[in-house]
Amino acid sequence: MSCGLKDDILITTALGDHSMYLSRMTFLSAFAGLLSLAGCVPPVDYAALIPPPGKYDVRILRDTWGVPHIFGKTDKDVAYGLLYAHCEDDFKQIQEGLFLARAKLASIQGKAAAPVDYLVQLFRFREIVEAKYDTDLAPETRAICEASADGYNHYAALHRDQVIPGILPCTGKDVVMGFVVKTPFFFGMDDDLAKLMAPGAPGEVSQKLAATLEENNVFTHGLPIGSNTFAVGPSRTPDGSAYLDINSHQPWTGPVAWYETHLHSEEGWDMVGGVFPGTPIILHGHNRNLGWAHTVNKPDLVDVYKLDMNPDRPLEYKFDGQWRALEKRTARIKVHLWGDFYWNVAKPTYFSVYGPALETPNGFYAVRYAGYGDIRQVEQWFRMNKAKDIGEFEQALRMQAIPSFNIGYADKAGNIWYLYNALLPERSDKYNWRKYLPGNTSETLWTEYYPFETLPQVKNPASGFVQNCNSTPYRTTLGPENPREDHFPVPCGIETHMTNRALRAMELLSADDSITWDEFIAYKFDTNYSPESEAAQFRQRILDETPKDDPVVAEALRALEQWDLGTDETNPTTATAILAIEPIVRARMFGSPPPDLVATFKEKAHLLKRLFGTVTVPWGRVNRIVRGQVDLGLAGGPDTLHAVYGDWKGDHLEGMAGDCYVLMVHWSKDGTLESREIHQFGSATEDETSPHYAAQVPLFAKCATRPVWMNESEIRQHLEREYRPGDFSK
Repeated sequence: MSCGLKDDILITTALGDHSMYLSRMTFLSAFAGLLSLAGCVPPVDYAALIPPPGKYDVRILRDTWGVPHIFGKTDKDVAYGLLYAHCEDDFKQIQEGLFLARAKLASIQGKAAAPVDYLVQLFRFREIVEAKYDTDLAPETRAICEASADGYNHYAALHRDQVIPGILPCTGKDVVMGFVVKTPFFFGMDDDLAKLMAPGAPGEVSQKLAATLEENNVFTHGLPIGSNTFAVGPSRTPDGSAYLDINSHQPWTGPVAWYETHLHSEEGWDMVGGVFPGTPIILHGHNRNLGWAHTVNKPDLVDVYKLDMNPDRPLEYKFDGQWRALEKRTARIKVHLWGDFYWNVAKPTYFSVYGPALETPNGFYAVRYAGYGDIRQVEQWFRMNKAKDIGEFEQALRMQAIPSFNIGYADKAGNIWYLYNALLPERSDKYNWRKYLPGNTSETLWTEYYPFETLPQVKNPASGFVQNCNSTPYRTTLGPENPREDHFPVPCGIETHMTNRALRAMELLSADDSITWDEFIAYKFDTNYSPESEAAQFRQRILDETPKDDPVVAEALRALEQWDLGTDETNPTTATAILAIEPIVRARMFGSPPPDLVATFKEKAHLLKRLFGTVTVPWGRVNRIVRGQVDLGLAGGPDTLHAVYGDWKGDHLEGMAGDCYVLMVHWSKDGTLESREIHQFGSATEDETSPHYAAQVPLFAKCATRPVWMNESEIRQHLEREYRPGDFSK
């Protein structure tokens, strides 16, 4: 979206080239209407936002790392306390998430956010939540959502100077909206929409084929920033223990950055793990009995249909030989321009039998994705939080309300489990589902999903371990218990690639038939590339294809020949490789054309020589973590098990994503629980004045962890402060 002021005001909305022009004359005559000041927002009764005494019974215990342990009598007490505590540490992101849920993000972030507000209205998310909130969610789920909204409102009432006007009060429906809006973007719906609205001719529409698509339906997937999980069962540990690695790779700041917490209620909720800003439950972590990790998977869950429009009636489309009318509504978007100036934009939205439809320069297209209309994501995660054993956990998963994410699981009984969790549509094999689909036939209108038991999964294999690092489910472990690719329909789009992280996990775990707890942690922080990895292949290509006539390049080639595929902090040859490879990895992540490998290697060789006087620079001098006044070198790199993805800052890469909140879990043979964790920054994710803003950076830079405290007696031995919401103000 763009906005400019020349002779006209131009606002381009909804990811496309459709523009609304306002002449200067009209602009001047409507100037009074352009101003939309904060003072015009209806006044808020802040006193009414504070829960009455006795409504909630909760204590917040902050340990010496600043981590909040929320102790409540009931589950809803805990949810209320969690949101209050999280607001203390990241009120800005939680507020912005609420504006997103209300389709009002552009009112605070400006024109760049207008397409997001448009999509929230196009997909009718609010309407869906309003219609299903009371019927599709259990009373206890609604209770924690409404309690978390109360926690947000209470904090806002006591910190009015931090409140962005125009959104209070938060409601339980807003909390559910956060899940409903964000879920499809984790499995790539934004990529499909971006391609649809990109300049140029649209992609080819699939024709009905006479045979199945074993050859034609080839799936390719962008490389996600990534996540790791692996679990080891009793047969592969020296003392019959079970281990679990919970290791998502997320951006280090922003709306999907991890926040660590511990939740404990007298109703059986006792969970430690990570939440995103505004979520009332832990998204992955462990309780006393079991734990799980998520990694991003990319099944094909989104389809785009080319509608066959009536040339005589512009908003009619053909479906099974009959003309149908697109349902038309209007999205209204308030766009912040500058200062106290706003502009109200109106943009039509359309709806078809397939789902939401977009008008593009190439015609009308409809979008359909798996799980559309389901609002139960928060309920499934809540049930997973409270599951006591593998049976209850599986019952929660069978809801299939969370349409994607791999799951790595372990428990105190010694069970380990990998599940390719996906809500896979049952599609005809007569179409190529990676192309656009004909939007004129019920043959392409899928309505059913493959049942849970048919999903790729490995439970308690003889090998004693499972792993997934954004990789194919077909190489989860050793031996014949791996899922077989030929057992799953091609139109599901299940990945077949192996990341370096998956290759290294397989190499490390399979080579050690008696894995100790210390070894398990060390494997998680491995910093090497596999000889089978793309990094190793890129290295060989550079050595084979790069001329040696340039002295600086020749020096870099000699360093590259000596590179051992490692990325430890002191390695002097890593920089010559990673600075050439990283732009290619980044391009693949974000769907842009990758640069030429050899040309990039030459460029980076000269860059190193110019900055440091040599191409052999310790990797930790180049690879950095910076947080406030803390600036330290890091091991790791793109797609290593200790993953670090950085932005170039003139003379170094500054970490911005990858390894972040790491949680390692150990159940001994008798069920005794031990776990260790580390956060890349600290619990104060927004407050730069807090001692916890960068408290964990030195440990993180050393690939070290710290103990998890779940027992109240332990927490009190390391207690910084205890308070109830409203009793302590930062």
